[in-house]
Amino acid sequence: MDNIKELSFEKAMEKLEEIIEKLEEGDVPLEKAISYYQDGMLLSKLCGDKLSHIQEKMVKIMNEQGELVPFDLQEDEKE
Repeated sequence: MDNIKELSFEKAMEKLEEIIEKLEEGDVPLEKAISYYQDGMLLSKLCGDKLSHIQEKMVKIMNEQGELVPFDLQEDEKE
């Protein structure tokens, strides 16, 4: 996969979804499936790295006094 690092998060997710659909069809030759899997892993890492970078930026959001305020991403707790 060429120039993977230049993809936007949205485009990388789109390509990852396309790969998943192809692999879920099940009629992909083994060699091609391995290639899709490798590309999918690269795209997954790219998306994860981009999300981590955004989270780091969000941690540094400033409040009204100009102090750095931690910003924790938390999922809603289900009880």
